[in-house]
Amino acid sequence: MAQAPLLQLSDIALTFGGTPVFDGLDLVVQPADRVALVGRNGSGKSTLMKVMAGLVEPDRGARVLSPGISVGYMEQDPDFSGYASLGDYALGALDQAEFYRVEMVAEGLGFDPALPVATASGGERRRAALARLLADAPDLMLLDEPTNHLDIQAITWLENRLRETRAAFVLISHDRAFLTALSRAMLWIDRGRVRRLEKGFAAFEDWRDTIWTEEDEARHKLDRKIKAEARWAVEGISARRKRNQGRVRALAELRAQRAAQTRRQGTAAMALESGAVSGKLVIEAETITKRFGDTVIVRDFSLKVQRGDRVALVGPNGVGKTTVLKLLTGELAPDSGRVRLGTNLQMAVFDQARARLDPDASLWENLTGDPLMRVSGQADQVMVRGRPKHVVGYLKEFLFDEAQARAPVRSLSGGERARLLLARIMARESNLLVLDEPTNDLDVETLDLLQDLLGDYPGTVLLVSHDRDFIDRVATATIAMEGQGRVTVYPGGWSDYQAQKPAAAPADAGSATARPARKPTVPEERKPAKAGPAGLSFTERHRLETLPDDIARLEAEIARLGTLLADPDLYSRDPAKFAKASEALAARQAALSAAEEEWLRLAERAEG
Repeated sequence: MAQAPLLQLSDIALTFGGTPVFDGLDLVVQPADRVALVGRNGSGKSTLMKVMAGLVEPDRGARVLSPGISVGYMEQDPDFSGYASLGDYALGALDQAEFYRVEMVAEGLGFDPALPVATASGGERRRAALARLLADAPDLMLLDEPTNHLDIQAITWLENRLRETRAAFVLISHDRAFLTALSRAMLWIDRGRVRRLEKGFAAFEDWRDTIWTEEDEARHKLDRKIKAEARWAVEGISARRKRNQGRVRALAELRAQRAAQTRRQGTAAMALESGAVSGKLVIEAETITKRFGDTVIVRDFSLKVQRGDRVALVGPNGVGKTTVLKLLTGELAPDSGRVRLGTNLQMAVFDQARARLDPDASLWENLTGDPLMRVSGQADQVMVRGRPKHVVGYLKEFLFDEAQARAPVRSLSGGERARLLLARIMARESNLLVLDEPTNDLDVETLDLLQDLLGDYPGTVLLVSHDRDFIDRVATATIAMEGQGRVTVYPGGWSDYQAQKPAAAPADAGSATARPARKPTVPEERKPAKAGPAGLSFTERHRLETLPDDIARLEAEIARLGTLLADPDLYSRDPAKFAKASEALAARQAALSAAEEEWLRLAERAEG
């Protein structure tokens, strides 16, 4: 005998501010369902979940919950008003005797129930909200972005807990690995319509792309039919006016049908443009140590980051990943050891707290108020990669409409704030990107685009993220922060780190691009000679002063040769010139590397 559905929505219609969100929506959640709810930022996922939870009343339609079924909802920004501690909030309506259930979840998620709400971070509040839901153990769990602000350890624990539960759940997330591990069915919101796929997230993107292809083909056929009917109307209607009024009406209906079709929202027109080429060595950290009071963040850590490396930092929340990021970029000084930055660096920073956005200023003001984007004498223009562009036009490239341009930043969703900060970063040229948790709140399509951009970016990337799939796709090296000052570098992304971790065989901590699992023994003949007495001779000091000009000259010549070789017709038009330019480029690149190494060696000796 078939089981009754836990929850059923029938003919749901909902309008916000005159804009239809849903119309004629039907949805069923069955016992033991494990459903992922996906869609673009702003498509109505959270609104639909609130309708499912009974917190938003639709304009039309019915919500039917089977008798005796309990529903639990974890929202993105829960209200902690009236609760003294995180444990008080997590206990919710449970009896005090059941507090052990909160403690069990708190241990798994890694938070202190006794922590006062007033001093709790966003990640700690998110853990308490999850604890409240899991401790209550409802028959149907609705989870809105449960992995945001969680570290990988907490995400893994939650993943295992949800895998073992007998309850049904519907979850919203942009974490691919999380969705792939848990989902057995998909709900996809696209332009007010909800489609269901009886397969997990692994099959979703092929299914979505097939639907879009069929939609494009149908639209193309309709356009051709309208064009043919319109030509007939112009050429023959005067002779057949009375007989063919029905065909004229049909043409009007076709045009109305075409006008009613809602275009898909495109992806953000994001672009990364590298500035001048940085030196081969970007960052060198030598036995750095940093502590705050009795807490050691990093102890005797060495690292060499070279041009083109993509380095990810991973570890539990609070272990000090952002601190290490600041140490490596020179924003924070180590207690001991030293950090040396390479030549010609142009840094762009995406910060975790979105602190570089003024929440009370409008989107317009946040862009035009940036000194690096301001166009002198033009209040409605911003400088985008060296070219002036209208503010609204640039905002539209990042999927903001004209009405949002004058709205305050505080009115934006988390994903929209992330896109606005990306718009600021991508307006400038850079050769070193520092990205502190850029994946929070971004939808799957925007994450795909960001991954592709980073893959093609010729500069260097330092990244903090808890998105395992994103790290796997982007990182060439992973810095694992394991607590108590222990920091180890592993080649590859998250999966590579996990594969190497059990053997406890760290990669060469001296290089972000190291491949061996153990630090190799340097042959005697290749070991650097012992440094001579501190200080430089007159000739060496002169050489140190002139090397920056030589490096700049070589970089300019490399840029000119690169532009010449970028001509796709050069080889067929003049093979000899192509060969000569290629040889010259290789020679100058070798000369540039040698000059940079010489400058670093002399600078180190000059510093004593």
